[in-house]
Amino acid sequence: QVQLVESGGGLVEAGGSLRLSCAASGSIFSTKVMGWYRQRPGKQRELVVQITSADTTNYSDSVKGRFTISRDNAENTVYLQMNSLRPEDTAIYYCNADVTIRQSSPVFRYWGQGTQVTVSS
Repeated sequence: QVQLVESGGGLVEAGGSLRLSCAASGSIFSTKVMGWYRQRPGKQRELVVQITSADTTNYSDSVKGRFTISRDNAENTVYLQMNSLRPEDTAIYYCNADVTIRQSSPVFRYWGQGTQVTVSS
């Protein structure tokens, strides 16, 4: 079993910053892509950014230049530094990890429980 635990959400004023963390633990052989999604009120869950084990990144246009993803492969942890936050960034942020539990096993995607980010105007 694999668990993802997020932390770092909260309330911040527009223009402020927050840093989210997500640690994966359990029966992990390797962690492939890790990333962050968000679900804004009344909207579907959307991709924010992904990062591969080789540190290749894919950002949503809405956060480019403001958010930065990073990862610690040794700790199976992914971070999201969010700067210049806007009210429209208000959402529940979910981390995900694509994981193998053995050398030849398929890749499974696991999700964190979500952390609320609220940006006040």
